[in-house]
Amino acid sequence: MAVLEMKQVRKIFGSGHTEVEALKPTDFSSQQGELIAVIGPSGSGKSTFLTIAGGLQTPTSGQVFMNGTDITKLKEKQRSAIRLKEIGFVLQSSNLVPFLNVKQQMRLLDKVKKHNLPSEKLQELYQTLGIHKLLNSFPSDLSGGEKQRVAIAKALYTDPSIILADEPTASLDSDRAFEVMEMLQEITTKSNKTTIVVTHDTRLIDYCDKVYQITDGRLALQTEQAQS
Repeated sequence: MAVLEMKQVRKIFGSGHTEVEALKPTDFSSQQGELIAVIGPSGSGKSTFLTIAGGLQTPTSGQVFMNGTDITKLKEKQRSAIRLKEIGFVLQSSNLVPFLNVKQQMRLLDKVKKHNLPSEKLQELYQTLGIHKLLNSFPSDLSGGEKQRVAIAKALYTDPSIILADEPTASLDSDRAFEVMEMLQEITTKSNKTTIVVTHDTRLIDYCDKVYQITDGRLALQTEQAQS
């Protein structure tokens, strides 16, 4: 069973002469252990694809399934509960609370969701991401790469089945960008997650199992590497 699946998903904004088809009828499927890139320039439909995949907005037509559940038929409260359980978001801005240190960022998540990673697994995650010495640091004390690693830790702490990363390397130089992608690749494989990276950065595609190109709202598979 696909972890995330779209069937003929289409999104239209506006109506009449202002109508824009932001996402043309789209079929998409992802499995456990896959790292997938969706690449395209600004205005191509990447953000629309990501927000629909993450259940943040509903399509005009078509269906979105998460682990077999058709989320397009659910009310917003139900979709919100599924997002919290199934999805970890890694955003371009790192999405850190400025007045909380790294350890407190995680505690905040405990207030909105139960059954997060146990303490020993969280410590392993800190070690894997190389942030175990930064737990008492505030976002203003962190470099761009460190902020992104903390953002990844936040996304993974809730133990989601799907990681959605929106331009996660946009503010990073090449070395840091590759470092982040290597971590996402390792975590995807070891933890059997589905990770989708939406980006315009073609430097990242060598790390991915599948690469989709999106142009004017039309999604097409570009490359697919054989799974070992």
